[in-house]
Amino acid sequence: MSAAELIHDRDGRLRAPIRIAAFIIAGVLAFAAVQGLLYPLLALGAGLTGTRPSFGPTMFVVALLVTHLAMFKWIERGRSWSYVWMGETATRPRPLVRGAIIGALAIAIPSALLVATGMLRVEATSGGTPQWFETAWRSAAILLPAAAAEELMIRGYPFAVLREAVGSRMALIGTSVVFGLLHAWNPGATAMSIALVMLAGLFLGGVVLATQSLYAATLAHFAWNWAMAGFLHTPVSGLNEFAPAGYRITDSGPDWITGGPWGPEGGVGAALGMGAGLWYLFARPSTGKLWQRLARREERQA
Repeated sequence: MSAAELIHDRDGRLRAPIRIAAFIIAGVLAFAAVQGLLYPLLALGAGLTGTRPSFGPTMFVVALLVTHLAMFKWIERGRSWSYVWMGETATRPRPLVRGAIIGALAIAIPSALLVATGMLRVEATSGGTPQWFETAWRSAAILLPAAAAEELMIRGYPFAVLREAVGSRMALIGTSVVFGLLHAWNPGATAMSIALVMLAGLFLGGVVLATQSLYAATLAHFAWNWAMAGFLHTPVSGLNEFAPAGYRITDSGPDWITGGPWGPEGGVGAALGMGAGLWYLFARPSTGKLWQRLARREERQA
């Protein structure tokens, strides 16, 4: 293989590892630029309104959107948002609603069963309805851009490049492993919790593939996290940044079932919920052999 063949594929495009490396470098540069330009404006606005939300997720989203635009213009020869399943067809209401519902139910139903069996307990705290709505709103304001940032970073451009290079199955597996490892530094991370985050990567990647909409996966990701932080008032991936208002869920069962300090998504209940979600996306009779359809589509594009 010649030096040119190591760099470019048969279609003349840069090979997948080079394109993903370029995406990472461009993302770092874009975030530095956005942080320098946007943070002072956000801080000024927060000072005027008297609020101090976390700006990090919002700046990541802006930086990643800029990075995607740069990749489309200079690396992907004019490709547009449809390449990463963020075009007009990806905004159809039905996939978006489906993504949000499946994301919420996959964690809410197992958590409700744990509450019913007493392994999770509901405890009253100070605060009432107004404080509950404030907690719900503040958590949504942070968790929605955080979900969008993670989806853009993992299942946006890198997922599209890997799909094209090695197929949907390997792209799904590879991005899910990376997604899990990125959570290894969260408080209370264990081998089991990281394995379950990898399963969450399969689950969210499954939403992308089934709906062909990164927006649907973002809503599934957000609904999953908000169901824990905004509704149940439990930790999310070991992080517990939102003060409970009115009530909270406490752990009274074995950690391998309830998730312990990692939150409900670190227990076997979450694994069962995500497994049910994956069955709904790929294995139920009405799916019509989705994997085969994806494989045929990839063959036509090859």
